[in-house]
Amino acid sequence: MATPDTKPFPLSIEFFPPKTPEGAEKLRAARQRLYVLKPQFCSVTYGAGGSTQEGTYGTVREILAEGVDGAPHFSCIGASRASVREQLALLQEAGVRRIVALRGDLPSGYGGFGEFRYASDLVAFMRETSGDHFHIEVAAYPEMHPQARSPQADLDAYAAKVKAGASSAITQFFYNADAYFRFLDDTARLGADIPVVPGIMPITNSSQILRFADANGSEIPRWVRLRLQSFGDDSASIKAFGLDVVSDLCERLRAAGAPGLHFYSMNQSEATLAICQRLGL
Repeated sequence: MATPDTKPFPLSIEFFPPKTPEGAEKLRAARQRLYVLKPQFCSVTYGAGGSTQEGTYGTVREILAEGVDGAPHFSCIGASRASVREQLALLQEAGVRRIVALRGDLPSGYGGFGEFRYASDLVAFMRETSGDHFHIEVAAYPEMHPQARSPQADLDAYAAKVKAGASSAITQFFYNADAYFRFLDDTARLGADIPVVPGIMPITNSSQILRFADANGSEIPRWVRLRLQSFGDDSASIKAFGLDVVSDLCERLRAAGAPGLHFYSMNQSEATLAICQRLGL
């Protein structure tokens, strides 16, 4: 528990833009429940090719109006320097001070990368265009980006983002704390020493989490995978076990000096609140 003399442990929360009015209402209610955690900021994702970009910016504007720092995900795939400059000006005008800068996934059938091939190109252009106005978050992959040529190529790509002017990083979710600690050691040797905040994915649905992990290359430790599979459709047992596993992971990361925790909420509040309650946050 934070005492009056200490700063609260930094937390942040990720949402995705809702696709329906009903989804938007549910997300507003979830945000209000999560604001009790006093998040440092809330980030908002968007889909491949910017398909839900307006939904992203609309959600960020709502978060800002609710008195919380909102950080849009900003992908550069297929973008021109002129379009990025225009969007940055609009975000600055809207009061956005923090951006999650990503390369983004190339949609199938899409012609090419546009004027930005890598996230490091986007970060460098943001700094060139907007100076220090934005706190720029970048992505980090403790267990290697699934499309990276090799572990070293992935570390070099991350170091290039830091050199280009990234302020801090948020990791892909993981359940192997040793991979995170090793990533910090490896990137420190490359001179990439910005804060790296662990991305935390609560476990509430075993088929969903196994699907996500298989898609993005995150390792589910064998003992966790087997336990989840053994519960079958017993959702109460899955949630209780998931709460134990993720709370223990967060406690280990905090004890080792992680600069914060970033929760992938999936637009739900219960699991994140339960973990934070378990941690005394």
